[in-house]
Amino acid sequence: MTIHGNGMSDDERKARDLVLNGYEVRATAAQAKAAQSFGRLLHLAETVQSGQCRTIARFLASTYNSEAFPWDPFDLRGLDVDISDHMLACLDALRWAKLDLYKLVPNGDNRVEAVIELWGMKWPE
Repeated sequence: MTIHGNGMSDDERKARDLVLNGYEVRATAAQAKAAQSFGRLLHLAETVQSGQCRTIARFLASTYNSEAFPWDPFDLRGLDVDISDHMLACLDALRWAKLDLYKLVPNGDNRVEAVIELWGMKWPE
């Protein structure tokens, strides 16, 4: 067991690197799944007029700017399972914080801002 300047042995360093690599794999998988889910939710908020889509729009706005557009996670209870699964996939990607969700879809920045306007949400002054 070799101890290096930081107090870790080679075995400890390998174990740490294995854990970190596992996190990277999980983060990349979460981001890939979230790209699909965010795109689906965005499409619904852009094209469908329903109570569930209003909740989707608020969720999308919150992932864009949670201070300006807070979202209540209890809203998940009132949604179809498929929609809430997409939201949970997005939340998992947010947990790993590799990239803002709107950057995972083409023209995501403009599309989310358009959804915010479409659904009558106001930016705080």
